[in-house]
Formats: sequence, structure tokens, C-alpha cells
Amino acid sequence: MSDQTFDVVVVGGGPGGYVAAIRASQLGMKVALVEATHLGGICLNWGCIPTKALLRCSEINHLLHNLDQFGFKAEKISFDFSKIIARSRGVAKQLSGGIAHLLKKNKVTVFDGYGKLLGKGRLDVSKDGKSIATIASKHIILATGARARVLPGFEPDGKLVWTYREAMTPTEMPKSILVVGSGAIGIEFASFYKNMGAEVTVIEAVDRIMPVEDEEISAFARKSFEKQGMKILTGAKLQKIEKAANSVTAHVDVGGKVEKLTAERIIMAVGIVGNTENIGLENTMVKLDRGHIVTGPYLTTDEPGVYAIGDCTGGPWLAHKASHEGVICVEKIAGVPDVHPMKKELIPGCTYAYPQVASVGYTEKAAKEKGYAVRVGKFPFMGNGKAIALGEPEGMVKTVFDAKTGELLGAHMVGAEVTEMIQGYGIAKTLEATELELMHTVFPHPTLSEMMHEAVLDAYGRVIHF
Repeated sequence: MSDQTFDVVVVGGGPGGYVAAIRASQLGMKVALVEATHLGGICLNWGCIPTKALLRCSEINHLLHNLDQFGFKAEKISFDFSKIIARSRGVAKQLSGGIAHLLKKNKVTVFDGYGKLLGKGRLDVSKDGKSIATIASKHIILATGARARVLPGFEPDGKLVWTYREAMTPTEMPKSILVVGSGAIGIEFASFYKNMGAEVTVIEAVDRIMPVEDEEISAFARKSFEKQGMKILTGAKLQKIEKAANSVTAHVDVGGKVEKLTAERIIMAVGIVGNTENIGLENTMVKLDRGHIVTGPYLTTDEPGVYAIGDCTGGPWLAHKASHEGVICVEKIAGVPDVHPMKKELIPGCTYAYPQVASVGYTEKAAKEKGYAVRVGKFPFMGNGKAIALGEPEGMVKTVFDAKTGELLGAHMVGAEVTEMIQGYGIAKTLEATELELMHTVFPHPTLSEMMHEAVLDAYGRVIHF
């Protein structure tokens, strides 16, 4: 047992927690980080990073089976699925080790254990059920993350019914997959398995896939996925499942008619829930709202000295949102001048399927619902020389502007590499750019980014190349 005092203690070593710890150390504070499982959290170990490694492999497989358009020919194309999974895990392990190095470099004391609030300014750290330390700090930041939501009656069993964890580490490639949920997680796994050769069906309870995206982008993505052979059912509600030795049959209500869908495996991707149990909240005045910690603009809770960042505070459930909140929280604690609260409309969202989808700000519908008169611009990948040269002519870029002031309200993309391009619009929104600044910006040629320029021009009747 040991008793130690720190200026800041962070509970959770994911992209919110470790960034908060490093920034606090940079600001001259004595910092501790408590992590029960693995540094880097879900994102680095079981989410963002390893899934991108898998998706890269599926993109390569797709390309290898479509070489004719580039003048190449290949025969007897095959893959070693175990090596694909091993590569994904290796990437995660490498980066997790990198986080440990960064924390050591920044003199952050890391406790390998489970943190639980004991009351004002005190935290117990336990390992294997035994208390190993009591930590004291004026400032405790909860960054405990989230886990997959489990629906009663559809609990994962590790064999036939999967969460993202099982979907990321299968022992063999399934011939067919049923994905329940069409958010970013569900669509990414659907795209991965489809491009690896599986038969894939996606069911979504609402009337369209990727429901947080702009309706036109959602419709475009659906058309593209279906063109690849993916089966998609919207307005579909999962009623029950029947398990066989090596398959699952799902009873799905589609418009009042029940369909039976059989696949080797089912992936449940129906959202996530915050990790807020068993962390000592009952010893504080911290409030919860539907399982998530309630915070103020600077991530404060109702308990003085206790803060919360990232997925445990609610959506959007994104690593970069957690990291940015960590910086805001710590800088406010340290008294850094001009710290700005997080504006959720400035947070980009990315889905790394094939095709990719990316967005920032309001959808056209959301902007109109907020009372804006809007100007909308669009530009297709088919009108861009670089996209055609890459063999990626399917996609579009859409912009939404305030018709009165010229403020960029939102930007939405679907197509190759849009997850890399969206930050251009993110910077524009942060700088409160209008259509004039974007029109006057010189975009290099030939690049995919030229479409961003053209989509702005189109909103004002000045599009050149379409």
C-alpha cells in the first residue's frame, strides 16, 4: 500500500485520459494516470486503430480483384486471414507501447489498476480485487470510456453473436455476416467483411443507414454499398435470434413483415454505454443522465474537483473529441488564458468504409430546422481529374452555407480519402470562414481537394468543372 499526492489524477488511459495527463504534465503539474487494462483504451486497442488496419487489408483485397481497370492481371489471388488479424493486433500493440513511452517521457506516474473515488480528493487503486494505493489530488479527471451496448436477448456469446471485439479477432473468415446497426462501427465491419469476400446483410431500425449523416450522403453511400453486393434493410427491427451449431437465424420485422435471415455470425453494433459503474460516483455529487456523466462547458461535474471527459460523458463518441476535451479540461484547471469550450459542431466525424464518409457541422436538414436559409453546393468525384486517375470516380462533396452571412454551416463527403480531406472544412469552421475565404483559397491541381473548392463555388452558382 502507498499513499501519494498529485496535482492531477486521471482515471483511464484512453485517447482522452492519456492526452489530458500529458498536457497537465506539460503545464508543470505532478500527474498520475490510473489504467486498469491497457494504455490507449478501446480506441487504440479495440477500436479506431486496429479496425483501420483491417480495413486497409480489405481495400487491398478489393483492389486485387479489380486490377483490370489499371492494366494488370493476377491469378489465384488468396489471403491468409490469420495474418490479417495478427497484423491488426500488432499495429495496436506497437502504438500502445508508444503511449507508455510518451507518458514516461512526460513524467506521468502510471498506476496499473482500477480507480475508484473514495470521496473528496481521494481515489483508491486496486488490482485483482486488492487495494494497492490510495491517491490524493485536488483535481480528478474521469476518462473511463464506454463499452458496447448489449440488448437483452441478444447478448454476445463470443462464438455466434459478436461485439466489435469478436469481429476484430475471429479465428477464421466467416462466409456470411449479419450486422445489426448501421452507424460507423456497423458499416465499417460490414464493409470490411464484404470486401474480404463474405456475404453481408445490414439491418437498421430507422429509415436510412448512417442516420447521423446528411440524407444525400447516406443515400449515396447506400447505393454504393448495394452496388458492391451488400444487402441492406432499413426500417428493420430485430425480434429474436435462433442459434444453430455454426449459424444464426435472425427474425427481422421489415415494415410489418417478418423475414428470416441466416448467417454464420451476427455482429451487434447498436451503440455504446458509458463506463460509469463501480467508480465510486455514489461517494460524490456527480450526476448521471442515461448512464453518462453530466458535465459543464469546461468538463466540470457537480462534485467540486471531479471532472469527466470523453465517451463516459456521452456523444459524439469519438477519440478526437475525448482528446480535445482532455486538453480543454486541463488547461482550464491550470488557468491557461483564452480556453474555449468544445463546440460539437466543430467535431468532424469519419467512417472508414469503402467508400469513406466524412462530415463536419450541420446537415442540410439540421440547418433548416435551426432556422437558417441555406445555400447548398455539390460536386461529384466524376468531375475531378485526380479521382478519375485514381480509379475512384464515385463520390460527392456537399457544402451548406448560411445564405445571409456566408458562414459555412456544414460539409459532407462520400468517396475516396474524404476522411483526410474533411479537416480542411474543419479548419474553415474553426476560423469562422465564409464562402469568400474558401473561394479565394488556392487549391493545388490535380488533387481530390479541388472538389472542396468546387462545392463551395457551386453553392454560389460559380462552379467551373461541372
